[in-house]
Amino acid sequence: MNKTVDDVKVKINNLLVEFIASGDKKEACRCIKELKVPFFHHEIVKRALVMAMERRAVESQLLELLKKTTEEGLINSSQVTKGFGRIIDVVDDLSLDIPDARGILKSLISKAASEGWLSVSSLKSLSPPSPKESVEDTAAKLFKMKAQSIIQEYFLSGDIAEVSDCIESENSSCSPDLNAMFIKRLVTLAMDRKNREKEMASVLLSSLCFPTDDVVHGLIMLIESADDTVLDNPIVVEDLGMFLARAVVDEVIAPQQLEEIESQFLGTESTGNKVLQMAKSLLKARLAGERILRCWGGGGSSSKNGWAVEDVKDKIGKLLEEFESGGDIREACRCIKELGMPFFHHEVVKKALVKIMESKSEKLWGLLNEGFRSGLITSYQMTKGFGRVAESMEDLRLDVPDAEKQFGYYIEKAKLTGWLDSSFGIGPTTKSSYVKENGTNI
Repeated sequence: MNKTVDDVKVKINNLLVEFIASGDKKEACRCIKELKVPFFHHEIVKRALVMAMERRAVESQLLELLKKTTEEGLINSSQVTKGFGRIIDVVDDLSLDIPDARGILKSLISKAASEGWLSVSSLKSLSPPSPKESVEDTAAKLFKMKAQSIIQEYFLSGDIAEVSDCIESENSSCSPDLNAMFIKRLVTLAMDRKNREKEMASVLLSSLCFPTDDVVHGLIMLIESADDTVLDNPIVVEDLGMFLARAVVDEVIAPQQLEEIESQFLGTESTGNKVLQMAKSLLKARLAGERILRCWGGGGSSSKNGWAVEDVKDKIGKLLEEFESGGDIREACRCIKELGMPFFHHEVVKKALVKIMESKSEKLWGLLNEGFRSGLITSYQMTKGFGRVAESMEDLRLDVPDAEKQFGYYIEKAKLTGWLDSSFGIGPTTKSSYVKENGTNI
C-alpha cells in the first residue's frame, strides 16, 4: 500500500462528504472497504463524529452510517472505541469552535450506546474539568490555536523571522510550558505532512533556539503521546526518531540529554521507547551527521538568501575567524547583516563568546559591542546568545577549564554596557537561568 496517512485522511473526508450529499450507505461502505485500512477505521469514526458535531442537521445520517458499518462488521468495536476516544481526548479543543462540544459528544455517546454499537464501559471518562483547571487551561488552549495558525503560515511562507516575532508576541511571558507546547505542535503537524514541511520544522526548531529544558520537555511530550500518534501515523517511530536524531545533530539538544530522556522510558514496550531506540540507531550509523542533515532532502526552509541554517552557522564561524585574523569591523557587520537572518544573531553572540574565552582575545568583544551599538544585534538576541553559552558551559569547561569564571566576568561586563538585564545569571550547576529584558524566565 503506497498511501500516506494524509492521503487516507483526505479520502475519508471525501467519502463522508459524498455520503452526506447522496445518503447512499451502501456506496459509502464500498468506499470504506476499498480503502483497505482496517487498522485506521477509527479515523472514519472520529471524522464522522466531528462532522456530526459541527453540522447537527446531518447527525442522524452519520450515526446511521456508523451503525451500519458496525452491524456489517466493517468497522470493529475496537476501532469504534478508539474513534470515540480520540474525540474525548480533544473535546476541549473542539469547544473553541463548537461551544457545546462536550454536551453534544455526551449525546452522541448516549445514542450510540442505546443502539448497541458502542460500549460505554470501554471509553475514557468525559467528566467536566474543574473550574480551576478550566481557568488554567484557557490560555494554553488559545495558545495552541494560535501556534497552529503560526505553524501553518510558516509552512506556506518559510518566514522564520515572522514566526519568531509571533511567538514573542503570543508567549510574552516566555512560559516554558507554552514553548514546549509549540514544539510538540510543530513536530506533530510536520509529521502529518511531506518531507518539505518536516525539513522546515527541523530548521525552525534549530533557528528559534528555545531554552534546552523547554525543548526537552516538548520532545518528552511527543514521545509520551507516541502510543496515540501511531494510531493516526503508523510510521511515527521512524518520523519522530528522525526528528530526535536531527535535534542532536543540529545541537538543539545534546547527546547526553537524549540519554536522559531515554532513561525515563527504559524497560517499557511503548512506542515512545521504540522512537528513542530508532533515534539512537540513526545517530550510530556511518556518516550519521551528514545523512541526518539530508534526511528530508535538506533546504526545506532557508533564509531569504537561500541558505540553510547549517550553512549560515558555517558562514558565521568563518566571518568571525576572518575578523579575528585582522578583518575590518564594518565589513564584519556588513557580512552579518547580509546573512539576512536577524532572528539567528544569537549564533553570532554564542560563537564570538566561545572564541573570546578560548583565545582570551577581546577583539571579538569589540565586534559584539559595535553590533549592539548599531542595533544590528538586539538585546533579545544578545540575551539568547549568552543563554546558549550558559547552557553549554559543562562541555565548554572541558576545553576551557576556567570558562565559568571567564563567563561570569563577561556577564557582568555585558550588564555594565547594557547588553544584558541585571537579573541575568547562571546557577550553581551552570544550567542557564537567563532572563529576558522584562525579567521573566525564558
